[in-house]
Amino acid sequence: MSRSETVWIVDDDRSIRWVLEKALQQEGMTTQSFDSADGVMSRLARQQPDVIISDIRMPGASGLDLLARIREQHPRLPVIIMTAHSDLDSAVASYQGGAFEYLPKPFDVDEAVSLVKRANQHAQEQQGLEVPVALTRTPEIIGEAPAMQEVFRAIGRLSHSNITVLINGESGTGKELVAHALHRHSPRAASPFIALNMAAIPKDLMESELFGHEKGAFTGAANLRRGRFEQADGGTLFLDEIGDMPADTQTRLLRVLADGEFYRVGGHTPVKVDVRIIAATHQNLETLVHAGKFREDLFHRLNVIRIHIPRLSDRREDIPTLAKHFLSRAAQELAVEPKLLKSETEEYLKNLPWGGNVRQLENTCRWITVMASGREVHISDLPPELLNLPQDSAPVTNWEQALRQWADQALARGQSSLLDSAVPAFERIMIETALKHTAGRRRDAAVLLGWGRNTLTRKIKELGMKVDGGDDDEVEEG
Repeated sequence: MSRSETVWIVDDDRSIRWVLEKALQQEGMTTQSFDSADGVMSRLARQQPDVIISDIRMPGASGLDLLARIREQHPRLPVIIMTAHSDLDSAVASYQGGAFEYLPKPFDVDEAVSLVKRANQHAQEQQGLEVPVALTRTPEIIGEAPAMQEVFRAIGRLSHSNITVLINGESGTGKELVAHALHRHSPRAASPFIALNMAAIPKDLMESELFGHEKGAFTGAANLRRGRFEQADGGTLFLDEIGDMPADTQTRLLRVLADGEFYRVGGHTPVKVDVRIIAATHQNLETLVHAGKFREDLFHRLNVIRIHIPRLSDRREDIPTLAKHFLSRAAQELAVEPKLLKSETEEYLKNLPWGGNVRQLENTCRWITVMASGREVHISDLPPELLNLPQDSAPVTNWEQALRQWADQALARGQSSLLDSAVPAFERIMIETALKHTAGRRRDAAVLLGWGRNTLTRKIKELGMKVDGGDDDEVEEG
């Protein structure tokens, strides 16, 4: 960008304005800062910048209010929306309002600068942005982790589209929630959302479920039945676990996607429908294609836009917020007071493996709501299967947390005199590690541990450790 290019920064946080000013000025840009949205509009009547980067929540008019007014009066002016409230609604509202990009705080300064550069280049290449449409809340999807922000961005960018989407993710990650969000934030939001799980339907009933059947089409078909495609006409059909679809049904689905029409089972009259397809799977469809278990042409029909849902273990920072949400929802359903996780319990949950992903966490919160005796939830109040994990099955952030987990589990099992076993084990590990780093030289290891050599020698004897290298140290001392 050249020096003549101007960026306006709108944020009630002075420190954010200062950081962005300095970073952008170092790139040769001219900056102007505002602490509210109100001053921006009056200034826009006299002058227009190349890019605006604005916070979303400020005293007075919000960043979204500012965005809407800019879209009306200056549709080609790119606006980047910042927010510390990283949620789906903010992301979708920003994109639907016509924002160039959504930047969750805290952000990397270099990333913000790069984004401003791209916004300016985009403005020069594009002829304008679309006008905003209404926003529907989808509170079930929660996430501040970078991986979830990418999902929110994808939903926002697709909010004006009817394009086919393929969702990938492990079981329990929330694929159907994302499908619902894609529908709710689409032009088809007022039309039906119909879901069908391929893995839950017997093979011989699959085609009848999808395409319906005529009266008398087979034994038991006493009446005409509309299938899921007809039920979803004008709306969205969500095909979950598409990788489990039988080969013959794959062929029929491909024809529907190509022609927009099908025949009911036992029927002779084509049925025409207008349906958006969203498919999901926990399997690798490319692998199934190579193995001859999934049609390649169908795969390419479905794989227009792909959204990957991260595992819960890849978004651990979201676990406390998700747990609070699930505990609150479970309390409402059961008409009881919501449970509160102690800080050490939150940390423990954050470091579990969560093989069942978000669904497992939600079920855990339901269990806690029913079974935990007090309102404050201690580690010992968690389900037994979360307290008896194999060693090293749950990663930890630091040694203190690992020690805390061990102590909580030991006390929960009724063990006593913990220090009698913990202190010697701790000292043994520290000695072994220090000697490893010094190639067995005791004098150097003692320095690393903050002991004298004699103290280290005494500890080795007390702990009954067999350590090589002692004679070498004696020679060095002599």
